Amino acid sequence: MALVAIEELSIGYRGPTLLDSVSCKIESGQRIGLLGRNGAGKTTFMRLLTGDVTPDGGSITFQANTSAALLQQDVPQEMTGTIDTIVASAFQTNSDSDKWEHDRAVEQILSRMSLDPTLRFEELSSGMKRRVLLAKTLVRKPDLLLLDEPTNHLDISAIDWMEQFLLKWNGTLMFVTHDREFLRKLATRILEIDRGKLFDWSCDYDTFLKRKEAATAAQEKQDALFDKKLAQEEAWIRQGIKARRTRNEGRVRALKKLREERTERRSAVGKVNLQIQEGQKSGQLVAAVEQISFDYEGTTIINNFSTAIMRGDKVGIIGPNGAGKTTLLKLLLGKLEPTTGSVRTGTNLQIAYFDQLRDQLDDTKTVEEDVADGYQTIATPGGGTRHVLGYLQDFLFTPERARTLIGRLSGGERNRVLLAKLFAKPANVIVLDEPTNDL
Repeated sequence: MALVAIEELSIGYRGPTLLDSVSCKIESGQRIGLLGRNGAGKTTFMRLLTGDVTPDGGSITFQANTSAALLQQDVPQEMTGTIDTIVASAFQTNSDSDKWEHDRAVEQILSRMSLDPTLRFEELSSGMKRRVLLAKTLVRKPDLLLLDEPTNHLDISAIDWMEQFLLKWNGTLMFVTHDREFLRKLATRILEIDRGKLFDWSCDYDTFLKRKEAATAAQEKQDALFDKKLAQEEAWIRQGIKARRTRNEGRVRALKKLREERTERRSAVGKVNLQIQEGQKSGQLVAAVEQISFDYEGTTIINNFSTAIMRGDKVGIIGPNGAGKTTLLKLLLGKLEPTTGSVRTGTNLQIAYFDQLRDQLDDTKTVEEDVADGYQTIATPGGGTRHVLGYLQDFLFTPERARTLIGRLSGGERNRVLLAKLFAKPANVIVLDEPTNDL
């Protein structure tokens, strides 16, 4: 018997149909990469497996005594407490008979993940918070481990550690990621959600890419032949009298069926048409940093750092989780004041800042309201205007999706909203903090 059997599962969670009568089986020991465009339903599919979401139809059947745990893609901002308390909260009951075993499990996972149990969760960097939440997911040793964008906010060494850990994982794994190398190293099976259907490619990622390319080409050819046939029949029906003759009723019925098939076909999503509105030319100097230090609650995050950033520079900032990368960006942007030293910015700077937590988005507004500040149009280079719905289509938002509340979007869709919002205004300095998360 399969570990999990999914039969005729359907759901139209908060909008259009995400899963339309999909079926598959998950076997023990598989490492499944779950693929699909932003908003396709990947997160919803995994939440169905944990029981957090109820399907509109169909069934999910687990083997007896099978447990599942999900690492969600977003870091809860309201979560507080010490690391050991957060991880231990994975155990819903903690009777005296279980306490010793639970405490030992928490100690072991914190040791394996090099986490200090006494540190407070709310004071950690986003990457460190992600590691704590992973520890919380792993501590109960679930039979089915579900990871939603597990590499988000993690530094390079942490991703390497996770890859090695999961390669040795004895349970069954399903994960969503847009990290292609992570997929290549881990996935033994690919499932893809595409326009409401679930496709089982039963192969590794590189083989999937080849098969997908061939399948897409074949589908495009088939659709082109279908559309040509439909156009011919539409031209014929417009001739009028001949189409109404009795002997042609069968052809009329066939045309109606063709129309129905074309209506039911869900077109593939295109590619983002991302264009940056270049602002006026800045001065030669963008920022001069002179011997800055920054302390946080007695801990030195940045110590005696100096640099200069000039117009045209493309600067990458790397470092382990908690090293101070986001802090440095905020110092450069003037959102934080250094403890000592100075940051001097250049003239005529127009800055577009992409923050990794997407704090600039208002979850209570629709996409079009937030991007256009409540107006129907946005300014374009040269002094013109463009309707916000047309602009958002460049970022793959249909008019229906553009009228959706931001709080109801997937992580990847939220990132595209923030990009659309930033690039709707002229900029000559772009600052990106983890811009590829969820994309």
